[in-house]
Amino acid sequence: MHLLSDLLGRPVADIDTPALVIDLDAMERNLAAMAAFAAQHKVKLRPHAKMHKSATLARLQMAHGAVGVCVQKTSEAEALAALGVNNIYISNEVVSPFKLKRVVALANALDALGGQLAIAVDSLHGLQALAQAARGQHTVIRVFIEIDVGHGRCGLAPGAAAVPLAQEIARHAQLQFGGLQAYHGRAQHFRTVAERREGIAQVITHVQTTRDALQAAGHDVPLVTGAGTGTFSLEAASGVFGELQAGSYLFMDRDYASNERDPAQPRFEHALFVKSQVMSVCADHAVVDAGHKSHAIDSGLPAVHGLALDYANGGDEHGILRGAVLPTLGATVWLIPGHCDPTVNLHDYLLGVRGGLQSGKVEQIIRVDARGMLT
Repeated sequence: MHLLSDLLGRPVADIDTPALVIDLDAMERNLAAMAAFAAQHKVKLRPHAKMHKSATLARLQMAHGAVGVCVQKTSEAEALAALGVNNIYISNEVVSPFKLKRVVALANALDALGGQLAIAVDSLHGLQALAQAARGQHTVIRVFIEIDVGHGRCGLAPGAAAVPLAQEIARHAQLQFGGLQAYHGRAQHFRTVAERREGIAQVITHVQTTRDALQAAGHDVPLVTGAGTGTFSLEAASGVFGELQAGSYLFMDRDYASNERDPAQPRFEHALFVKSQVMSVCADHAVVDAGHKSHAIDSGLPAVHGLALDYANGGDEHGILRGAVLPTLGATVWLIPGHCDPTVNLHDYLLGVRGGLQSGKVEQIIRVDARGMLT
């Protein structure tokens, strides 16, 4: 087969390796579970599209109740907007004047589609540069003030430091104060429920301190947004957060599955796999054709799905399998990536399979529209 489209309707066995495959049945159960959770807890859902980088999947999430999506890069937002995703939040700082011109142009484009753009800021410099880029435009950009709630990355110190930014936003007709960005990325991967609960308790304290300071200065906080797949049930139960940014729940990678499960959260299934093939067999190991060009290793190596085998790094093109019973030459081995976001960014497309990994058929070919969008 020479064309990718020739795969549609064909059995899983016909997918060449290595390939990134979605179990559509599992993904849709994850999608429904998160939508039901958000509705039950009366919080908005704005999943992170930087995870899948696909307009098709972003639109699917919005069709199932998400108010919009998050991205981290201006170019990611541009790629999704060009394909009809009309409510986007760049949950990251942009300070380059050149990029900010693109941000404003994107805001105008989304406004024309009946949507809206939002962005995070954590400095007066960045905020004033945004205001300068937006001057004279009719479109209003929602601005969220980011506070550092424990991640140690971007964000202002919690408390009164946010007040001058809220005052500056109020000076510009093209800007609207959207609320607070309060995301604790490291807490998503604290392994025990107790550790995650303690981490998010500190987040809540930081948010409340900042909200109190803003309200004392005459600035209401319309929304607090944040949370991820590891902790979203804690933010939802806080009474402080009104929006959840969890994204990885859709695919559920190996790293998130290593967390102790919080019974307050829905049970999510693995839905993203790298299909690989055994290309060599030795006395004590087998080799598959999926090395780290096929899956990201920043959060550790993949797990082997359904087999009692350990995966070891064999380099760019090879993965080494060890175990009591090795697979035979030519056998299919399914891998669960350690980290879904950068794994997806290694591939041009995702193959959506309906009916399971063993006997299913290819139903969808999903473009990774924002692959490589780094600016």
